[in-house]
Amino acid sequence: MNKTDLYEVVTQKIIDLLDSGVVPWQIPWRSQNGMPRNMISNRPYTGINFWMLLCLKFDSPFYMTFEQAHALGGTVRKGEKSTLVVFWKLLESLEKDGSTKKTPFLRYYNVFNFLQTEGIDLKKIPETEAYDHDFNSIDAAEKLIHEWKDCPKIDWNQDHAYYNPITDTVGMPPQRTFFRDEQCYSTLFHECVHASGHRSRLGRHEKMKDHQFGSQEYSQEELVAEMGAAYLCGICEIQQETIQNNAAYIKSWIRTFKDDPKVLVMAAAQSQNAVNYIINQKLEPAPVAEMVL
Repeated sequence: MNKTDLYEVVTQKIIDLLDSGVVPWQIPWRSQNGMPRNMISNRPYTGINFWMLLCLKFDSPFYMTFEQAHALGGTVRKGEKSTLVVFWKLLESLEKDGSTKKTPFLRYYNVFNFLQTEGIDLKKIPETEAYDHDFNSIDAAEKLIHEWKDCPKIDWNQDHAYYNPITDTVGMPPQRTFFRDEQCYSTLFHECVHASGHRSRLGRHEKMKDHQFGSQEYSQEELVAEMGAAYLCGICEIQQETIQNNAAYIKSWIRTFKDDPKVLVMAAAQSQNAVNYIINQKLEPAPVAEMVL
């Protein structure tokens, strides 16, 4: 299968998953302190909420509302600032003509990290543990990264995955903390696609006017990175293990565009250029008109 066909096949698989309703995105690694989660329900935050809370870099992964802190016998310390998280879903109702109406439902919550509270009994903190497994490298994925001529420095043993454009460095959690080896490479590919937009490479970031988290341009860049990761997984023939989480992550960001799947056209075109750059192909505009939609 040539690269153009692969791009179209992977894009169509993602669209099919979006149409069928994918499961919520899950972080594919377990950090030492665990992923951000609600203190009472112990449920992990997903999608944009996960990244918003992870960026705060508290040592504790547990969050709660002001009322939940009181319910646990504690209180929020004076002067502490909350963080906004959102709950979003489609509510279905039956119309008189028998059709089903879908209405977006959005609710906001202000949460605080456990370390911003006082008076809560430490015995009420749910147990967390780091995940560890024998990591086995995947030759095709290792070769792809190794042969990228101007690959940025990859700094392992970080508490989360990121790309720092200032230092041109990719940060990655330890390989052994990933639940599956394929997920490690999918995450690495995501950050590498971000790195392709550096001013010394494709210069994609220089064209962004709004770099704020959650903005449409920021969201577009996240779509580009995840689409590119899906394509690179396809090239390495590991997409069957990663594509569902790729689609779920894309779904969490596409909501910024009111669930408009057309934004995938631009994201797919930019991600194809990024992938072509990484695998040292000649840079050409992606054949948007020929993409499967």
